[in-house]
Amino acid sequence: MGAGIAAALLLSGSSVRLIERDAAAADRARARVGETLAASAARGAISDDAAGAALSLLDVSDSFAVLADCPLVIEAVFEDMGVKRAVFAELDAVVPESTILATNTSYLDVDRLASVTADPSRVLGLHFFSPAHVMKLLEIVRGSATSARALSTGAALARRLKKVAVVAGVCDGFIGNRIMAAYRLDCEFMLEEGALPVDIDRAMEDFGYAMGIYKVQDLSGLDIAWAQRKAKAAAGIDTGRHPRIADRLCESGRFGRKSGKGFYDYGSGKPTVDPDVTAIIEEERTRVGSARRTFTSQEIMDRILTVMQREGQAVLAEGIAESGADIDVVMISGYGFPRHKGGPMFLLDRQG
Repeated sequence: MGAGIAAALLLSGSSVRLIERDAAAADRARARVGETLAASAARGAISDDAAGAALSLLDVSDSFAVLADCPLVIEAVFEDMGVKRAVFAELDAVVPESTILATNTSYLDVDRLASVTADPSRVLGLHFFSPAHVMKLLEIVRGSATSARALSTGAALARRLKKVAVVAGVCDGFIGNRIMAAYRLDCEFMLEEGALPVDIDRAMEDFGYAMGIYKVQDLSGLDIAWAQRKAKAAAGIDTGRHPRIADRLCESGRFGRKSGKGFYDYGSGKPTVDPDVTAIIEEERTRVGSARRTFTSQEIMDRILTVMQREGQAVLAEGIAESGADIDVVMISGYGFPRHKGGPMFLLDRQG
C-alpha cells in the first residue's frame, strides 16, 4: 500500500519522501515504486517520460528526521494498532505542529491512534484502496477530534489525486469494509447452509459484479482477513460466531491466487472449482449440524442485498456515513457494486 500511495502522489506531481525501517528496506521501496510506475507505463496508462519524471520526485530514507518540513504525512505501516501508535508517537515528536498526520488504516480506531499525539485535531484517516494509484475511492475518516483544517486537507488531496472522496466516521471498517464484512459473513453462513463459492460468485456476477466475493478474496489474499480474525481473538474481542471454512483453507496454506489455491484452484491460471474445498465445506456443514439446502441465484442476491442494506441503515443511524448516497458511492467505487444498479441504498429507497 505504501508503494501504491507513493505512486499516486508522484503521478499527481507531488514530491514524496518515503520512510522505511532501514536503508535496505528503503532501497527496496524505491525499486517497488519504480516497478509500479513502469507497470503503468507498460499498460499505456502513462508515458515512459511521465514515469521517469514521477520517479524523480521521490526520495527514500530510513530517518523520520527528513519529514521535519512535510505538510502532510501518511502512515501506511502494517495493520497493527501497537505498531501504528508507535509510529504516530515518533511522528508527533519530529514534525511541526502544523503538519497533518493521516493513517491509511482499513479498520483500526483512528481516535486511538490520535490519542498518542499532543494534538489529536491534526489526525485523520485516509483509507486508500488497492492498488492505490488506480482505485478511485478514498475514504476520509473523521475522528472525534479531527479539525476542519485536517478534513479539508484530506479533501484537497483527493481532488489533487483525482479520487472520489467520501467522509466516514470512526468504527470498525468505516463505511465500506464494515458493510463488506457483514455480507461476507452471511455468504459464509450460506456456504454452511448449502451454497458453494461458485454459486455465490455466479449470482453476484449475473447481478452485474465483475467478480464474485470469493474470487475477490482469492485475489486480495485470504491471509489478510485471517490475520485480523486471529488478532481480534487474541485480544479477547467477541465478534460472534464465524464459520471456520476460510480459517481451514488458510491453515492448509490456501491463501488465494498468490499461493495457487484458495476458494478455487488456479493451477490452470483460471479459477476452477476444487473438490478439496467442497469437502472442507461439507465437513463444516456436518460439524455445525446444518441441513443442506439449495439456493437460486435470486435468493443469494436477495440475502446479500438485505445484509448490505441493513448494515447501511446502521451506518447511517450511527452517523458513520452522512447519506445513503455516500454509501452507494463507496460500494460502487470501491467494492464493485454494479454502477447501473445505483447502489444498495438507492435500491432500498426504490423498494420503499
